[in-house]
Amino acid sequence: MIALSHVSKVYRRPDGPPVTALDDVSFDIGAGEFVTLRGPSGAGKSSILHVIGCLDTPSAGTCRLDGEEISRYSDRALSRVRGRKIGFVFQSFNLLPRTTALENVELPMIYAGGRLDRQRAERALDRVGLAQRAGHYATELSGGEQQRVAIARALINDPPLILADEPTGNLDSAAGAEVMAILTALHAEGRTIVLVTHDEGVAAYAHREIALRDGRIESDRRRVVAAQ
Repeated sequence: MIALSHVSKVYRRPDGPPVTALDDVSFDIGAGEFVTLRGPSGAGKSSILHVIGCLDTPSAGTCRLDGEEISRYSDRALSRVRGRKIGFVFQSFNLLPRTTALENVELPMIYAGGRLDRQRAERALDRVGLAQRAGHYATELSGGEQQRVAIARALINDPPLILADEPTGNLDSAAGAEVMAILTALHAEGRTIVLVTHDEGVAAYAHREIALRDGRIESDRRRVVAAQ
């Protein structure tokens, strides 16, 4: 599903020396895996997620996603891949505040240039237990509800890959457990999940952990997942 080969990412700043975010990173993630990326701030976790998620391109090395070599794709081509293959879940939810839950879920269909399918959006909200909140604005929802709307939005185009960046970071333990239960169910359906987290409890849901430090892979290990 994902193959990074000798990937480096250097950010060049006009007011200072370049910053190396990734330094010769290589790993494969097979279809249907549930993998966490862990490490201290500045380790390179988000940079990897941005490369995999077609939000950025590497300075060196290659990235293959579902058989496509995306490393040198144009912005338009990367946008096409994102729309078809990737669903994003962010720590800060990234919902439009003056837009209803249902309208937020519909947004990826609009961006992808396809037909707006309200029934499909309603089914996605029902999938995360929020059918009754479809007409509520994002500001009227709790943090846990907003994150579940974000998951429904991530699912609307039926992507095989879900990228989650600290999806429970702004939630209490109960809401976080609800979110992780949904992600676990999505993994059980065959989707590939790549999740960034600092939380050991959240990392315990995954079958594999890639630890990073200073832009390099520090360890890559399988985990025994306890019953949740």
